Amino acid sequence: MAQIGLAGSTYTWVFAVAQFFSGTLLDRFGSWPILTAAVALVTVGAFLYAGTTGFATLAIAQVVLALGASFGFVGAGYIGGSWFDAARYGLMFGLVQALASLGSAVGQPLVLVALHALTWQQLIVGFAAFGVLLVVLFAAFVRNRPDGTPPHATSDDRVEHETITVSGALARCFRSRQVLISSLIAGASFGTMLAIGTLWGPRMMESRGFSTAFATVLTAVAWLGLAVGAPIVNVVSDRWRSRRGPAVGALLLQGIAVALVIALPSPGSGAAIVLMFAVGLFSGVQMLGFTIASEAVDRHLIGTAAAIVNGVCFVLGGVLLGFPGTLLPDAPSLQDYKAALWPMPALIAIAAIGALFLRTPRTDRQKETLA
Repeated sequence: MAQIGLAGSTYTWVFAVAQFFSGTLLDRFGSWPILTAAVALVTVGAFLYAGTTGFATLAIAQVVLALGASFGFVGAGYIGGSWFDAARYGLMFGLVQALASLGSAVGQPLVLVALHALTWQQLIVGFAAFGVLLVVLFAAFVRNRPDGTPPHATSDDRVEHETITVSGALARCFRSRQVLISSLIAGASFGTMLAIGTLWGPRMMESRGFSTAFATVLTAVAWLGLAVGAPIVNVVSDRWRSRRGPAVGALLLQGIAVALVIALPSPGSGAAIVLMFAVGLFSGVQMLGFTIASEAVDRHLIGTAAAIVNGVCFVLGGVLLGFPGTLLPDAPSLQDYKAALWPMPALIAIAAIGALFLRTPRTDRQKETLA
């Protein structure tokens, strides 16, 4: 069990660290070579995972999978930012997250059904074989922009795009207060959603007497909520012509939903479904973090800024998944869960305070986004 846990944490931390470099590599080399290589890495990792015979092979498979997967979400958003106007960038990221959330909601039941007919090795080999097809499709159809830069880029953007280094791009983004605040907003929202929506929320509901099957349904409901909230938050923000107000409001509403999940003594099944849906719905504010970060940097640094935000999301997600477990006894009661999960609403409250310090967009590109 210790080796399985170590292998799982290996994937999480390799994925999180690789996030910080994935966007810069996309900014520097474009979508075609990077995303094709990323899909190939995931495919190789899947074949390795299916053929695992010991811990060493399992760990290598996890590293290869994590390196390839780290380009997935940021890469999809990067394509949207490269080929579409700035006004559509946040919505593109929201749609990507909506599809990812729907996959999380329906994927587990489908996998369980498939395992009635196949072994898990056969199922993973099937996924890997599909990955080979994806590599061919990416190599054949995915293209960089002809000039290698996003639409409407200036001549200065093109010069910097060709000369900036990975470390230079990361340093530029980390110096931006907007990027740091947006990372906190997205990280607190996503990390809490990941922890409450997939692990601690269902565990609390089981401690209240709900069945394991119903707890699994609650996980799917939370991801469905995120699928709805992810594309909506940028639409609302653009309509209100504000980033600060929707960010603060959604964070406060998510914090209230999380606090109710933790604090209510024994909600009925209907109330539990509504609360878990609300946790996912208002966690859609994480998508606003990507929009704010993209508006705070030059066009040729959009991928780097998005990768920083996504990396912080997974770092905080990993902390919130693991830290409460260190506070729980071997056989936790409902009161033990309530005492251990306090960092989640506390972190959301800190993020809401941070969101109050967001600056109003002022550049031409940001005005275009809010137009």
